[in-house]
Amino acid sequence: MLALQWDRDFALEQAGDDEEMLAELLELLCSSSMEDLAKIKTAMDAGDVKGMGDAAHSIKGAAASLGIEQLATLAETMEAAGRSGDLEGAVMLVAPLEAMVAELATCK
Repeated sequence: MLALQWDRDFALEQAGDDEEMLAELLELLCSSSMEDLAKIKTAMDAGDVKGMGDAAHSIKGAAASLGIEQLATLAETMEAAGRSGDLEGAVMLVAPLEAMVAELATCK
């Protein structure tokens, strides 16, 4: 367990101080990140480092918008690896990214 840290106050502010909206945004982030993770794995299996980076870009933006900086930073690193063509570097980030995405369900 990575004990994913996030700025709940920032996230709540982004949701207009509406707890229900925050819960919906977190659910949306969780489901979209799982979809993007599936895209990353498919791209990885195909050796498509650019595809990995593109899917990581989506995770990065969504996580940053809710103050989940650890996840955003990791996704940004994968995105950069994709842009530079570093397949090995991107592949090394899949497991930690997967663990963080799984932990999103604990953010409430």
